[in-house]
Amino acid sequence: MEVLIKPLITEKMTAITEKYPNRYGFIVDKRATKTQIRKAVEDMYDVSVASVNTMIYLGKRQTRYTRTGFQSGRKNSYKKAIVTLHEGQTIDFYSNI
Repeated sequence: MEVLIKPLITEKMTAITEKYPNRYGFIVDKRATKTQIRKAVEDMYDVSVASVNTMIYLGKRQTRYTRTGFQSGRKNSYKKAIVTLHEGQTIDFYSNI
């Protein structure tokens, strides 16, 4: 099981990172625990994690009207983790670009 799926680089998460410079967001596997998330972040980015907060988002129901009629479906549900690092440590998501 791959724990970290992708880092969150959205406007809201960027604002949180600017306000609290040691907090970062990740989309993680729904079955991952906080200790697994902590170990995955520490191994991948060589930082020490102070705390991990997780939240599960349910997929929203979507409906759109097309030429063939109404199409309805559902977006995927996902789990989000907010990782707080110890003071003085940072993660640079843009270094691989």
